[in-house]
Amino acid sequence: MKRIKRYYPELDWLRVSLILAVFLHHVFMPFNGDGWHIMNNESSKLLDDIMVYFEQVRLQTLFFVAGAASFILLSKVSAIEFIANKFHRLFIPFMVGMVVVVPPQTYFEHVEQYDSIFSAYGQLIFNFETNHLWFIEFLLVFMLLGIPFYWGMCCSIGRRFSQAIIQLAESRNGLFVIVIFLVLIRGLAQFMTSSDGHKVENLSISLFFLFFFLAGMLFIGSQKIWQAIILHRRANLYWLAFSSCAFYAYYYSPDLSPYLSLTVRWQLWWLVCSLVSWSAVLTLIGYAGCYCASTPTWLKNMNTLIYPFYIIHQTVIVILGFYIVQYSAGILIKSISLLFLSLIICSVVCFFVIRPFNVTRYLFGLKRIDKSTLMGAAR
Repeated sequence: MKRIKRYYPELDWLRVSLILAVFLHHVFMPFNGDGWHIMNNESSKLLDDIMVYFEQVRLQTLFFVAGAASFILLSKVSAIEFIANKFHRLFIPFMVGMVVVVPPQTYFEHVEQYDSIFSAYGQLIFNFETNHLWFIEFLLVFMLLGIPFYWGMCCSIGRRFSQAIIQLAESRNGLFVIVIFLVLIRGLAQFMTSSDGHKVENLSISLFFLFFFLAGMLFIGSQKIWQAIILHRRANLYWLAFSSCAFYAYYYSPDLSPYLSLTVRWQLWWLVCSLVSWSAVLTLIGYAGCYCASTPTWLKNMNTLIYPFYIIHQTVIVILGFYIVQYSAGILIKSISLLFLSLIICSVVCFFVIRPFNVTRYLFGLKRIDKSTLMGAAR
């Protein structure tokens, strides 16, 4: 496999935008009645109806972007260097997150069970609860699996398979057809393992997200496939519109239990969810590839800090939310307050606590930087 020389600014735009979308999702979780860590007494059904749709888009596209970025890195470094990079950039922050960042969430979720947050830490620090960091756990496993997949793409069979995808991509609707395999994977895995828990051993979840990760590796490995996604972006947008209509048609359908078994109803649900997920990924990649032609300086800085931002954001939201939901105010006031306060605190922590010091940079997955360089950048 040839070394990739082209830079893909659309990946930066999508990575930052999608993690901010995850942030927004968690900000509004206390108000959608979905039984989150911290819940408001009053909830909004409309908010829940909107959020359930975007749950089919955000992480799926993030895994696709992560797969594409992994392929680019593997084209530049050896497998050993790749693993070392992910150990320092993913595994260390993952451990720090489980030991330091996650325990306060458990404390505020069950505050009546502990004497203080300090005593809670003593009980929770070695529980190694992943919580919202399950995304990083999945990435660690997927990136290890990505190494043999990359090697497979370099062999003759892999090149023939890639050529077949290229031929499919030349058709206006060719890449959308791949959704058939996604539906089969999700349906069969969900039928075999019915749990919805975000554990990597839960095949109904992990195989589904792995599909997007490997698709990102496969598609970015060929300029023809990548350009085809951009070229046929409008067709994929039409498929997204169709999939979205099908999704909400089923979501708002009357009670079908007298006519369909629970298993069939769940299979139909995973069908419409998969249609939205795949068409949304193709559409977002296509339009980002067309219109995001460069990465401005401010976006480069955000792209650097977006990883520690992700690690700390939910804990900040849970702590603030614990107090905000107790106020006597409407959902709009509470949610906006939570949004701005958590955004400010997360940004301040990332910029003034994590960014300036090499120790905290390392603990949260950032590259070491010379003090002179950092001071120059601050100016």
